[in-house]
Amino acid sequence: MQEVSRSGAAGELQLDALIADLWWRVRLLNTDILEEEARVGVFDAQQPAYPPLAANLRVRRDNLVATIGMLEQRAASAREAA
Repeated sequence: MQEVSRSGAAGELQLDALIADLWWRVRLLNTDILEEEARVGVFDAQQPAYPPLAANLRVRRDNLVATIGMLEQRAASAREAA
């Protein structure tokens, strides 16, 4: 029984580390988006001149945030089950 318990804790730590890493990547993407918007001088994603790179980065960031949300729910469920 202890072996299962230890592997569960290790899995929890790995999941927490993954979530933290993904949040770090979201922050990097936010910085890249702001830099690209500043470079072009267009900050409104609805404008036709909005940079395609920034739009692409926004989609990636939003996908990561959605993934993080699912992982956080999974981590919370695992903690409740333990």
